Amino acid sequence: RTLQHFHTTAEDYTIIFTSGCTAALKLIAESFPWIPEGTKQPSSRFCYLTDSHTSVVGMRGITASMNVLSVPIKPKEILSAKSRLPAEEQNCTTPHLFSYPAQSNFSGTKYPLSWIQDIKSGKLCPIKIPGKWFVLLDAASYVSSSPLDLGVHQADFIPISFYKIFGFPTGLGALLVNNRIAPLLRKTYFGGGTAAAYLAGEDFYLPMKSIAERFEDGTVSFLDIIALKHGFDVLEKLTGGMEKIKQHTFALAHYTYTVLSNLRYANGAPVVRIYNDTDFSSPDVQGPIINFNVLDENGEVVGFSQVDSMASLHNIHVRTGCFCNTGACQMHLDISNEDIQRNLQAGHVCGDNIDLVDGRPTGSVRISFGYMSSFEDAQTFLNFIIATRLSKSDAEIPFQSVTKLMTESVPDEHLSFNSADKFSPILQVSDGELRNNPFETETTGSWQPLEPEAESIRAAVSETAVPTCRKGGKPITVTKIYLYPIKSCSAFEVTEWPVGSQGLLYDRNWMVVNQNGVCMTQKQEPRLCLVNPSIDLKQKIMVIQAEGMDPISVSLEDNTGKETVICESKVCSHRVKTYDCGERIAGWFSTFLGRPCRLIRQSSDMKSKSHQKNTKGLSPATHISLSLVNEAQYLLINVASILQLKEHISARLKEPLEIEELIRRFRANIVISAPESFEEEEWAEISIGALQFQVVGPCSRCQIICIDQQSGERNKEILQSLSAARGRKTNFGIYLMNQPLRSSFSDILSVGSQVLPVLKENTEIQPPTSSEE
Repeated sequence: RTLQHFHTTAEDYTIIFTSGCTAALKLIAESFPWIPEGTKQPSSRFCYLTDSHTSVVGMRGITASMNVLSVPIKPKEILSAKSRLPAEEQNCTTPHLFSYPAQSNFSGTKYPLSWIQDIKSGKLCPIKIPGKWFVLLDAASYVSSSPLDLGVHQADFIPISFYKIFGFPTGLGALLVNNRIAPLLRKTYFGGGTAAAYLAGEDFYLPMKSIAERFEDGTVSFLDIIALKHGFDVLEKLTGGMEKIKQHTFALAHYTYTVLSNLRYANGAPVVRIYNDTDFSSPDVQGPIINFNVLDENGEVVGFSQVDSMASLHNIHVRTGCFCNTGACQMHLDISNEDIQRNLQAGHVCGDNIDLVDGRPTGSVRISFGYMSSFEDAQTFLNFIIATRLSKSDAEIPFQSVTKLMTESVPDEHLSFNSADKFSPILQVSDGELRNNPFETETTGSWQPLEPEAESIRAAVSETAVPTCRKGGKPITVTKIYLYPIKSCSAFEVTEWPVGSQGLLYDRNWMVVNQNGVCMTQKQEPRLCLVNPSIDLKQKIMVIQAEGMDPISVSLEDNTGKETVICESKVCSHRVKTYDCGERIAGWFSTFLGRPCRLIRQSSDMKSKSHQKNTKGLSPATHISLSLVNEAQYLLINVASILQLKEHISARLKEPLEIEELIRRFRANIVISAPESFEEEEWAEISIGALQFQVVGPCSRCQIICIDQQSGERNKEILQSLSAARGRKTNFGIYLMNQPLRSSFSDILSVGSQVLPVLKENTEIQPPTSSEE
């Protein structure tokens, strides 16, 4: 059934089931009949298009171990490599392998399937070298939305992922091997089911004759394989086939691309920068993928992490980063090899949230359309971009003003589907209409971007910085102190509190987990903010209260006796040792939240160590211990910064927020009153009484600030307002680390204490403008 889907038969191709597309690529690298350097014969080459997935590029690690050279080829280079080899060199039989994607997973560009035959015939030469070329067609992205006819385009190897076709199963892929090359493949390891016969006491082994049986080591995922027939049948029944999926998904991508590329700010600047190689004119050269970065009015890139956070508020899932395709990312974003290495030194690695380094993007945002996507999905996404970049509210955007519904009959090749026998009209967008009705004239946003003086300070603390004391000005004092005994639950406000080795004593020592032991936060369960824990140091108990529930208490004594079961939990990226607080408290939380959950506490014998990024500026010998926090021991915010942000939020909300409510939304440990807004972002370290704190960076905010800490209700306008007020980032507040004093006296943090900051190198705090005064 799988071969039928690709218009071929078992006479021409063998299907080898693997754990995924990556495993299929690894199998090719290990079994291809390479001829290494240093033999009498000309040696093999592994060539790959630079616009390739990491799993393709990673094959060079195996070829290098076999003493085979790898050669990266840029897309423009393959197009100019059309000269044939001399006749005397065409008879060489040295095997070479060229790999390219049928569709770029970065930009959706479709590379010509005609390359397959051109390369195999010698009409197209990736590099000028005698030998016989074989073609690996990476079809994982392509076959998710386009038909592939292997009867016409007979590549030698085609790795695929069934997950990308159906959305299920996630642990099953396949390698389709042309039967002409299958006998040439070499295999060293033999697993269960692959041997026709072997001896345990002697070096004797005879492989299975069937290529599939020879290469499918161990037990294949037979239950998932059985499901494939049903998957193909249902896909055909729902959609009418891959050609209709191709037309449907392209229609959505074309519409979205057209609207997106024409969005402009009031000053005429584009809202997005799209990374594409085509003009989205034909589904034969462009797949249903749009890769872009959002820009501000000045043309500066808005970090992809901020776009991702905002999209999640609108229930939109986007991919961000470089999408396991560094070659395409470098090409489109103009990132040099040196830039990649500098970004790595700055702390950026694949998959993290460091989206800007020195103001330049490290990645981008990608949206993709599949057979289940609808016009409403495209409209929702565009609505999100317009609302967050051009409008002061996320009210419904009148798309009819920029689109034209073509309800009359259209040719079959331009139809999209609702079902196999029911078609929906394609939305055709007139570029002229977009230019004549620019979105910027319809927006109602009244806020203006902040002046450069008030923008977020993003520079990290220089390791060689010479501290500068803050000069003059009004004294800075601590106005509020909060601790959060149970992670993601309500704050416990105090006027003075002991400081321990992990921060404020008992701060985030407990957390609520679901029945699978996964930490629950307000992102998944906003009602956690309605749980009010308080600490009684004299009675050594924590009292937990919530509306409609009887109060319940938990001992502060560390209950890690012999009968306590210590388990490992995960908080963000670091692992911690915890123990369960018992059935009684588990029942209390399960009743209040209406779902099975438990309360666990961090074990005192194993404190989580912070990551290196959080100890910058501290002594290398210093061991910083963390509780169940995400990033650092303390979070500090400034009332002056809250007041400035309140002005922006009030302009966008029907009912203005109270200052106290805003403070609680940002869930800080230390609230200070400084004369100037955001001056805290220019500090390298601070002293509060006898306590010394190191500033370890800004706090990048997520959707939790959208939750009213008194009611548990969400309002996504808060994060949007913060984004608007701060320019290209959602930073608010700073993280602190503390080295407790080695003395017999307890360290105490008190409201009213004076804060003495030390500035970063080369920073000056600007005097407030008249409007700020």
